[in-house]
Amino acid sequence: MTTDLPDPVVRPVTPEVDVTALESALRARVAGEVRFDAGSRAAYSTDASNFRQVPIGVVVPRTPEDAVQAIAVAREHGAPVLSRGGGTSLAGQCTNTAVVLDWSKYCHQVESVDAEARTCVVQPGIVLDDLNRHLAPTGLRFGPEPATHMNCTIGGMIGNNSCGATAQRTGKVVDNIAALEVLCYDGTRFWCGETGDEEYHRIEHRGDRRAEIYRQLRRLRDRYADEIRARFPDIPRRVSGYNLDSLLPEHGFDVAGLLVGSESTLVTVLRAKLELVPVLEHRTLVVLGYSSVDKAADAVPAILPHEPVALEGLDSKLIRDEQIKHLNPEALTQLPRGRAFLMVQFAAKSPDEADAQAHTMLDELRDSDHHADVAFLDDPDREKELWRVREAGLGATAHLPGRPDTFEGWEDSAVAPDRLGDYLRRLSALYAEFGYASDTGPSLYGHFGQGCVHTRIPFDLYSAGGVATYRKFMERAADVVSEFGGSLSGEHGDGQSRGELLPRMFGVDVVRAFGQLKAIFDPGDRMNPGKVVAPHPLDADLRLGSDWSPADPQGLYFRFPHDGGSFAEAANRCVGVGRCRQHATSGGQVMCPSYQVTGEEEHSTRGRARLLFEMLGGHAGGPITDGWRSSEVREALDLCLACKGCKTDCPANVDMATYKAEFLAHHYRHRPWERPRSDLTMGWLPLIAQAVSRTRLAPVVNALTHTPGLARLATSAAGVEHRELPRFAHQSLQQWYARRGPRGSGARGTVLLWPDTFTNLFHPHIGRAAVELAEDAGWRVEMPRRALCCGLTWISTGQLATAKRVLRRTVRALAPHLRQGGLVLGLEPSCTTVFRGDAPELFPGDHDVRRLRGQTVTLAELLTQHSPGYRPPSLTGTEAVAQVHCHQHAVLGWDADEELLRRAGARVRRLDSGCCGLAGNFGFERGHLEVSEACAERVLLPALRETGPGTAVLADGFSCRTQIHEFDSGGHEGVHLAELLATAIRRGTGAPVR
Repeated sequence: MTTDLPDPVVRPVTPEVDVTALESALRARVAGEVRFDAGSRAAYSTDASNFRQVPIGVVVPRTPEDAVQAIAVAREHGAPVLSRGGGTSLAGQCTNTAVVLDWSKYCHQVESVDAEARTCVVQPGIVLDDLNRHLAPTGLRFGPEPATHMNCTIGGMIGNNSCGATAQRTGKVVDNIAALEVLCYDGTRFWCGETGDEEYHRIEHRGDRRAEIYRQLRRLRDRYADEIRARFPDIPRRVSGYNLDSLLPEHGFDVAGLLVGSESTLVTVLRAKLELVPVLEHRTLVVLGYSSVDKAADAVPAILPHEPVALEGLDSKLIRDEQIKHLNPEALTQLPRGRAFLMVQFAAKSPDEADAQAHTMLDELRDSDHHADVAFLDDPDREKELWRVREAGLGATAHLPGRPDTFEGWEDSAVAPDRLGDYLRRLSALYAEFGYASDTGPSLYGHFGQGCVHTRIPFDLYSAGGVATYRKFMERAADVVSEFGGSLSGEHGDGQSRGELLPRMFGVDVVRAFGQLKAIFDPGDRMNPGKVVAPHPLDADLRLGSDWSPADPQGLYFRFPHDGGSFAEAANRCVGVGRCRQHATSGGQVMCPSYQVTGEEEHSTRGRARLLFEMLGGHAGGPITDGWRSSEVREALDLCLACKGCKTDCPANVDMATYKAEFLAHHYRHRPWERPRSDLTMGWLPLIAQAVSRTRLAPVVNALTHTPGLARLATSAAGVEHRELPRFAHQSLQQWYARRGPRGSGARGTVLLWPDTFTNLFHPHIGRAAVELAEDAGWRVEMPRRALCCGLTWISTGQLATAKRVLRRTVRALAPHLRQGGLVLGLEPSCTTVFRGDAPELFPGDHDVRRLRGQTVTLAELLTQHSPGYRPPSLTGTEAVAQVHCHQHAVLGWDADEELLRRAGARVRRLDSGCCGLAGNFGFERGHLEVSEACAERVLLPALRETGPGTAVLADGFSCRTQIHEFDSGGHEGVHLAELLATAIRRGTGAPVR
């Protein structure tokens, strides 16, 4: 054995870190943000894996130099360090008891682009989609694209050696790196890449620490070259282990390639020089249907010679899971017949060329054993829909109703593509052996063109026996994939899930080389310790585990029917995929508005879910110890707009608005004096507004709240932000209707129009327009005469005991109408959402509430789904943009509105703007104005500034109209769908509103 190499790193005794001194030194010397508070530590306690380790503290560097200084301080105090990107790792490499560096908030600059050389230099925190948008004018892009492309960072991709579907064309990250600037724990800093003999000798002659590293790397390569060539699988997707093969002469002694995929265990990446590929504009997608997923895999070798740019596989179980969750419903109809599918994409410089490649492949398959049912798509919109089917895999397979929870662990093994069919048959047999296989068992999908298989398995990680079985399965599965000459990981890395299994794949000698490599760069094991080398056991540090015993609260207001009545299960819904960390200004996603503005982990849905999980105290010594009274949880939830976007946009359907309301109800229980004053003024707004209306004081109140000086006194007294308050209507909708009464034939029956607080007392003209429309469509309209409320404002402020009393009274009043099968017409999306969403979760066993949920309709639903043959008034020639209310997006949907407007002949563009930022009471609460306006400034307000004055702005939500009224400098005013259509009726008849 060569003696001039260091001994492999073994798990050392972790030295005690003086946390107080460490924090003080970091604050004194690092310009970035330093956080050692319980809330921040809780938010970073886990990633998207099975593991949980509470960090020592978190540093958010503003520049790479801040990170250099932070590591210097950590070194002086002996503290371990973990460099983290988007935090979506599935193998546990982004959770550790260490100082966590979060690059994603500030260090996202593109420092240079050389289009001629097809390279760019970036900081590690830049998100992949943001980078590719920046590069778009050059016609270039960074090639690898994981399913998390909208929120994964380049630094994280480098750490994991990420791939994605596009790796079929472009390869893994290691194949697309020109050079890296790296920092060792000891402070050594250098750029590295391929190293020719001349450059190597230049480095060696310096005689510094870098020279010592390079000499030792050469010795390591020379010592193990034969073993590396023999034991490293020759397959497209070998991600497990360190890239020792990059040191071989045939790979140019590529030190950057060696460090790619090292999961923050060797160095910290400060900057990266990336190799770029041309964008191929024209794409054609062919979907092939097969009788089973292994038969689909058998066809892969026959397809590869046609050089598709992507070749993905998925089985019918994934489709079933997406149908259960109502994901991508339109796209699922585009699939051919079969129980498993291959998505084969071709790309070229022209549509004809891409189509020709596809037809050539189909001609050859037709005459082979791999003939399939075919769906041929060359419509970009349809293609994007189907790719969303594939990218939704992780979310679709997690937390299915009535099914055991599924987990990662064996989620990305890889073999040679020509052995994939056989491997899937063996893997399915292993599922059956361990009791994981059934008709409702794990789905199989992945990057079949490169032999990589994704899956989530219903491991029992709640009991000692289940955890023991999980370990046995992992060991057996590692042996099976090794028999096939495959890799434990084909995409997500080793981390803690597979670190201890590496000897089964690589053998003792190569794993010893991994340990010596670790010792070359990090002899003290301070870089992300316990991962890959000297790993913690795969059944240690589990986020759940047999000792997880959360204090599941009793006396809940919401009943959490989708989580077995358990708040702990609800808080545990988050799988960490990070879709809530959206950076783009488009994409049709509402969540998470506050994260989009602040870039703070604890302001993402994921971060808040982590704090709630920690609040329940399932593990001894957690960072949050005061339960419902936690100030850290309250602060994290403070900037939650309760937009409900996560209820739909989150692949695990985390419903943070509901969790926030439940938390606030318990946090202030028996302590009403601690509540912000705005909870009383905004929460009790329906009663205040009713009092103003009954006493005919609207003109007086409006004058007081809109007179300079007095207006400021009014907002101060109400405890709200100093912004324009909505005006009360002089006559309420109910008062107008009581004088007018019902009209029309009522040929279609009777519909009850719900007089929500905002329509009734602030914007009654919308209600009058809706009455006119419904009667024109043949409905008889009735309206409650009593003052009723859905309870929305009490729900959103967490005054749930009052909300339930108010809502129960309303349901009793509506029950006779509901029991006769009558429809309830909602005009305000947030109030309509209470009937369709919140009420059934507050009263899941109440049959009248169930009727209310099923019989409440929007105006568009009434006129399209319940009014057969109805022809809406003509809006031909009308141009409009639509700001869809976030609750409508999340719960009600906008499909019926889109259909109705299409029938009317309007040309409407839905703004990709997400939440307007007001979100009911949020934008009026003290301390929220800046975030509220910033949310609107992301997309909505800039889009309105570019919208001509003759274009209508559809905004059914009262909050959206209020936000537009106050902040749009172009003078647009939002109009409700009812107003737009009623205007068309009047235009056609010349009649005024009745």
